[in-house]
Amino acid sequence: MHISTTEAAGPSHPVVSPDQWMVRRKALLAREKELTRLRDQIASERRALPWRRIDKHYVFDTPEGPRSLGQLFEGRSQLLVQHFMFVPGWEQGCPSCSFMADHVDGMSVHLAQRDVRFVAVSRATLPEIERFRQRMGWQFQWVSSHGTDFNRDFGVTFTPQEVASGHVDYNYGQWPWGGEEWPGISVFCQDGAGNIFHTYSTYGRGVEVMMGTYAMLDLLPWGRGERDVPHKMEWVRHHDRYEPMQAGKPAAAAGACCHSHRAAP
Repeated sequence: MHISTTEAAGPSHPVVSPDQWMVRRKALLAREKELTRLRDQIASERRALPWRRIDKHYVFDTPEGPRSLGQLFEGRSQLLVQHFMFVPGWEQGCPSCSFMADHVDGMSVHLAQRDVRFVAVSRATLPEIERFRQRMGWQFQWVSSHGTDFNRDFGVTFTPQEVASGHVDYNYGQWPWGGEEWPGISVFCQDGAGNIFHTYSTYGRGVEVMMGTYAMLDLLPWGRGERDVPHKMEWVRHHDRYEPMQAGKPAAAAGACCHSHRAAP
């Protein structure tokens, strides 16, 4: 279906002359440059954060056998971890975490050139992880923290008692929603002596850093096109579960969210 320029703009959206458009665009460019400078400043402040040494010994289940946290670096000095919401008994991983992971394989070779290793970590057992990873066609390393305290220590797993209370201590404060598992990204550094340091973690909307699709959508007239509901990513599906798209019409939300995981669609 073709949408005309008039239909796309809609009756409430202004249509101006080229000269008027250029004035507005340059004004926005000034704001965009402010944001770029602020982002660079915050990135510098992030790199300047103090580190904390990791003395606890974590062992993960991997396709190559048990591996320590240090071994996940595979000779590199920096490790980027996606805390992927997938726990024992779920039939599939979280759709939103899967949306994040869909962006990884293409950037892994570039991360490697900057001395970075990417690994996804979930509490699901390794067979559950491998079954789902093969379904999704992903190539990145994905390991199981099953039986360890790793997820809890890094603030993404919560006890039934915490969930029953109606809020959990997540994203460095009281989170207004329950849920046994939430997403996150953690960064680690290893020195030449094998010492490991936790340098940074981000949660909540901070994980959007992995969602390159959002950055593209933010450039477009209709933006992200999400409803004003608590779980705005309800439209997201596993990439093999989307229905055929009709031109000019965003996919309808069907109530999916990070916790619609127990039964395959």
